[in-house]
Amino acid sequence: MRTDTPRGTLPAREHLLAHTAGRPVLDVVIPVHNEEKDLERCVRRLHDHLVRTFPYGFRITVADNASTDATPQVATWLAHSIPEVEAYRLEEKGRGRALRTVWSHSDAPVLAYMDVDLSTDLNALLPLVAPLISGHSDLAIGSRLARSSRVVRGPKREFISRAYNLILRGSLAARFSDAQCGFKAIRREVAERLLPMVEDTGWFFDTELLVLAERAGLRIHEVPVDWVDDPDSTVHIVSTATEDLKGVWRVGRALAVGALPLDRLARPFGDDPRDRQLSGVPGGLARQLVGFCVVGALSTLLYLLLYSLFRAGAGPQVANAGALLLSAVANTAANRRLTFGIRGRERAVRHQAQGLVVFGIGLALTSGSLAALDAAAGNPSHGTELAVLIAANLAATMLRFLLFRAWVFPDRRDDDVPADGDVPPGAERPASELPYTVRNSR
Repeated sequence: MRTDTPRGTLPAREHLLAHTAGRPVLDVVIPVHNEEKDLERCVRRLHDHLVRTFPYGFRITVADNASTDATPQVATWLAHSIPEVEAYRLEEKGRGRALRTVWSHSDAPVLAYMDVDLSTDLNALLPLVAPLISGHSDLAIGSRLARSSRVVRGPKREFISRAYNLILRGSLAARFSDAQCGFKAIRREVAERLLPMVEDTGWFFDTELLVLAERAGLRIHEVPVDWVDDPDSTVHIVSTATEDLKGVWRVGRALAVGALPLDRLARPFGDDPRDRQLSGVPGGLARQLVGFCVVGALSTLLYLLLYSLFRAGAGPQVANAGALLLSAVANTAANRRLTFGIRGRERAVRHQAQGLVVFGIGLALTSGSLAALDAAAGNPSHGTELAVLIAANLAATMLRFLLFRAWVFPDRRDDDVPADGDVPPGAERPASELPYTVRNSR
């Protein structure tokens, strides 16, 4: 996965203007491969619908990816015949590649796509893009699995679709309901940041885009759709499902090791409800306290287990030091990832070194408590030792949280975000640089 996109936060969402000086507000991309029979009917039906119902300027872009039939000629003829239609020709196959290419060079502020078979009822198109035009959401998807959706398809496709989305929820913690419905839209400034991180060029492109957007905290709007399966669909279910599962594994592994710097896609304060902070409380403190308490409780159980195991063959000081060292390493790693949300290997060694310093302070506190107990009681029982150690560990835990938050894992977001003007806007290559472009000259 590519991770070298510009850093910085996304701008605040704004309602788009109805008139944009000749530039369309919406660019609907139709990726096609060997669709010479259905292409003209699809484009004319979509065009008629948009002319009748869509109150903004629009463009329909036919993205032909390596067709071997007459599809390129049909697309070119449509582009010359209908003012709002353009045709792109790509020499390599792949729906994701076609969408990435056209979206990356479109000047429309809202980018959408739909399948050429028009299985999705077009009445859902305006509800799909309205949240993006108004500035409410970052992406929008049609969902065939919403309760109010009406879907006509065979049991085989129904089972595969539901099983696939269940896998996404279980493996990637996805919260959107339908990843593969060919009916989606995205704001252009969001696409400029997300597309460089999306690796897939085929059918998994949609899923990868949505997972990254959701993990980055972007708002995804779902629209229930009416959908009728195309019996003549050329999609190979088994091979597509296999490639999708490979994509799930790849994205899950990248997220697990922190290979994707998704924090740079945050919106300005107040644009997302999750950004709202408690009055008088430092940002993120409440969430960090909960995470730290959970990690701390588990670490305490691990410490007590290790201490009891070591105590069977060593004295209390040695057992305490060994148990505290191992549990401290695990505690630092868990807090780094879960409590303070730091992913990747950057500064990992430094964080563990600082964690060992904090461990030394905790060791001094707990060892001092044991020494004081031994001096006061002479030969205390094992239960008394554990009670004193629990109290000492609670005190050490409070101190550990303060040191972690202020010293080991300080909030560096303000340092990572460049000042206005430091991040160049996404450069747009002229359409003439694409392998093949047809524009209506009228």
